[in-house]
Amino acid sequence: MSVGAALVLSSCAGAPEAESATEPSSSESAESLFPVEVTSCGRTTTVEARPERAVTLNQGATEVALALGVEDQMAGTAYLDDAVPAKWEAAYDSVDVLAKEYPTREDLLAAQPDFVYASYGSAFESKVAGTQDELDDTGIASYLSPFGCDDQGERPEPSFDAVWDEVEAVATAFGVPDKADELRTSQQELLDGLAETDAGDGLSVLWFDSGDKTPFVGAGDGGPQLVLDAVGADNIFGDLEGNWADATWEKVVAAGPDVIVLADAAWSTADDKIAYLESDPVLKQLGAVQAKAYVTVPFSESTPGVRLADGAASVSDQLEKLAVGQ
Repeated sequence: MSVGAALVLSSCAGAPEAESATEPSSSESAESLFPVEVTSCGRTTTVEARPERAVTLNQGATEVALALGVEDQMAGTAYLDDAVPAKWEAAYDSVDVLAKEYPTREDLLAAQPDFVYASYGSAFESKVAGTQDELDDTGIASYLSPFGCDDQGERPEPSFDAVWDEVEAVATAFGVPDKADELRTSQQELLDGLAETDAGDGLSVLWFDSGDKTPFVGAGDGGPQLVLDAVGADNIFGDLEGNWADATWEKVVAAGPDVIVLADAAWSTADDKIAYLESDPVLKQLGAVQAKAYVTVPFSESTPGVRLADGAASVSDQLEKLAVGQ
């Protein structure tokens, strides 16, 4: 009997087995993409097969993986800065948390990872995951976010394109390249909408990350600047180099910002910063403080990563609400 006739008879009999036997499963299709190479920080790593027990270290890396929908390929996560957003909460809860901060090397290896992805170079120290060379020696592939390169000269200029390039590399490593394309398209559409809204037009903004005697602020070359550019607002410290920088309260007072963006993190909450601003005899005289013109952004939405576009959307929405309230 010919193969074609066999398939027809199987179909008539209502038996799906013959059809499924001729079509590869999604996992088999993904396996056909491997091996692949991913490069960051001057290092090229070969991922020999589709990761099945990946471990992500740092919130940025974890959320890229969750955005790509590969939680079923993960054996563990570690080290959050703040809460995972509701849209990924169920996926996050399905993955084991290896440690509140970094796991020990022993605890990480006990999870039997086949791929380790981290946001910061500190994750690849010997006492944590081990160096990438050490992981290679044990057959574990690894990838470090380009934004976390130890050599700052190897880091890309912060941009949404650079964020999407990282997402594309990680999607390649996990065998889900189409998911990266979908994410890039949806985020670009979101940013295009924010540009049309232009909620920050004409507003000067202080991005207050942390600090008291010396304010640590969003500077001109990182996530805060990208968010403020996306909403059309002016960063009063946009002339400072770097992602963040030390500033002075004297310059804040002289600039008189219309709005204060407050980064909300476990180590420096938005409420803590508001309490400081409103208790200081000089700072409480600022127009933005008196008007309570505050915008709150989770720290993880202020760093170059998969949530940066969400951070821009949140800032835009809050600026619109402030405008309505005035």
